[in-house]
Amino acid sequence: MARGNRRGDGSRMLATRVKTARGRSSASARWLQRQLNDPYVQKAQIEGYRSRAAFKLSELDTRFHILSPNGRFVDLGCAPGGWTQVIAKRLNGGSVVGVDIQDVDSIDGATILKLDIFSDEAVGKISQALGGLADAVLSDMAPSTTGHKRTDQLRIGALAEAAYDVAAQLLGTGGTFAVKVFQGGAPVELLDRLKKDFSEVKHAKPPASRSDSAEMYLVAMGFRKFK
Repeated sequence: MARGNRRGDGSRMLATRVKTARGRSSASARWLQRQLNDPYVQKAQIEGYRSRAAFKLSELDTRFHILSPNGRFVDLGCAPGGWTQVIAKRLNGGSVVGVDIQDVDSIDGATILKLDIFSDEAVGKISQALGGLADAVLSDMAPSTTGHKRTDQLRIGALAEAAYDVAAQLLGTGGTFAVKVFQGGAPVELLDRLKKDFSEVKHAKPPASRSDSAEMYLVAMGFRKFK
C-alpha cells in the first residue's frame, strides 16, 4: 500500500513498498524498492531522461559551468544516453557525440557512435563526427563491481586513466575533462597528469549521486594543449 510523503518543496511523493515475491531475491527486491522510491528516478521519468544519472551532469554543470550552447562535447560510454540528452538539450549551434560499445537509441541533436573507445580508430572517428576539437570530454563509465573495495578501486581507476588517454587527444585548449572515480580510488598517476595538463582539478560528489555510493567525479578545467 502506498503512503503519501510530504517533501520539503511542498510536492507529494509516493513512498512505495515492494514485497519480496516468489522468485525474486531479497537483494533485488531492495533494489527495486529503492528505485521506486528514488526522487531522481521519478524526476527522470517525468522529464524524459533515460536515467537518473542525467541529474549528476546537470549538477556538475551548475557548479563548474562545463556546458555551453555552441560548444563541442564528447560523452564516453554514453549508454543509456542520459548525459548525452542533457548536453543535446542545451546546444544551440554546438555538437555532441555519444560513444558506446553497446547499441544506444538515437537522441535528437546528438551523434551516436557504436564504437570501442579504446580501439585504434576511436579518436579519428570521434573527431570526425565532432567536427573539431572538444570543449569537454566526459565519462560516467564504471566497470562491473566485485564487492571487493580495493579491486573495484583499481578497476575504475584504470578505466578513468584510459578515458583520459582518449580525451587528451580530443580536447582543445581550455577544455574540460570530467570522469567518474571511487572515493580514494583515483590513481596518483592520473591526478599527477591532470594537474600537469590542466589549470585546475577538483573532486566533486553531486547531490544526485546516492549517499551510500562510493562514486565521485574528477573535474579538470583549463586544458593546456601541448604539442
